[in-house]
Amino acid sequence: MSKEVKSVEYGLEKIFEGAQDFLPLLGTDYVEFYVGNAKQAAHYYKTAFGFQSLAYSGLETGNREAASYVLVQDKIRIVLTTALNSNSPIGEHVKKHGDGVKVNALWVEDARKSFEETTKRGAKPFMQPTVEKDEHGEVVRAGIYAPYGETIHMFVERKNYKGLFLPGYVEWKTEYNPSPVGFKYVDHMVANTGWNRMNVAMKWYEDVMGFVNFLSFDDKQITTEYSALMSKVMSNGNGRIKYPINEPAEGKKRSQIEEYIDFYEGEGVQHLALATDDIIHTVSQLKARGVEFLPPPPQAYYDEVPKRLGVHKDMMKEDLKKLQDLSILVDADEEGYLLQIFTKPLEDRPTLFFEIIQRMGAKGFGAGNFKALFESIEREQALRGTL
Repeated sequence: MSKEVKSVEYGLEKIFEGAQDFLPLLGTDYVEFYVGNAKQAAHYYKTAFGFQSLAYSGLETGNREAASYVLVQDKIRIVLTTALNSNSPIGEHVKKHGDGVKVNALWVEDARKSFEETTKRGAKPFMQPTVEKDEHGEVVRAGIYAPYGETIHMFVERKNYKGLFLPGYVEWKTEYNPSPVGFKYVDHMVANTGWNRMNVAMKWYEDVMGFVNFLSFDDKQITTEYSALMSKVMSNGNGRIKYPINEPAEGKKRSQIEEYIDFYEGEGVQHLALATDDIIHTVSQLKARGVEFLPPPPQAYYDEVPKRLGVHKDMMKEDLKKLQDLSILVDADEEGYLLQIFTKPLEDRPTLFFEIIQRMGAKGFGAGNFKALFESIEREQALRGTL
């Protein structure tokens, strides 16, 4: 069974007592990607990942600067935005970083108060509280810069709004809506930072947003023969928002974090973990639709699964052979077990990818899988010539 720091000794409830939930955060409202071609990207996310058409903003709605397509699956909303002219900061972002996450929007009761509380604690403002209205009511939004790269945290207050998404958007109706694959919500979102930047970002989340560091992994836990990294997981008081923060560590060769920063040309969101209640169904659907995953671990990995599960081995409902056939990883902590798998990068730059995760009581992040996972990533890095 993996030894994930802190949660074992104190228990998650005890740790979360230290969080200052002064915002508070109700959940992830949406995740906005800046992309080179939003129309084509929307088709990909619908076809490959089972997202459904929801809302649209663009030339037809009076938006002369950008086109945005909003996709939904259960509680997950993603926004794909592309520039409509060469002078746009959206286009500049894509030119530098490629397709990637720009905005992590957080659902709050009071966007004005969230902005005030975070900026007075040191957050750099991105957008002052702004009221947006249409016939369905009003939304208040305000934004601050995250402590890494050019990523934004947007506070969204929608208690007085009955529309589909946001003012300025219209319903996006399409005949083509492939069936969902079983995604439920955003479990966590991982950031990659540069050398000696992880603790800076961690302290920012503690001081500015009242988060707590409830799990930590050092370069002795996250290491292979060739590379290493360190990670700290930050959470808000109710545990709905979790941000692991990574930084590279010294190794014989280049780590996946260094590769990401080279090709993203800076710090940013490395991956989104999307939760499912049936990972076997979800991954089977994704593979049938052409989604590519990291190479499978060796047979020895699956031989060790019962030992890794420890006291939870008798509660596992899934057939281990099916999990192995799909290359799904298995880990456990004191609370239960989890199942997870990671896609290959979603674009040609080896940057953003998705994790698919099913939690069966476990609150951790698969520490027992780190070695097998990172060896798979290194095999991909070797093929790309970036290890």
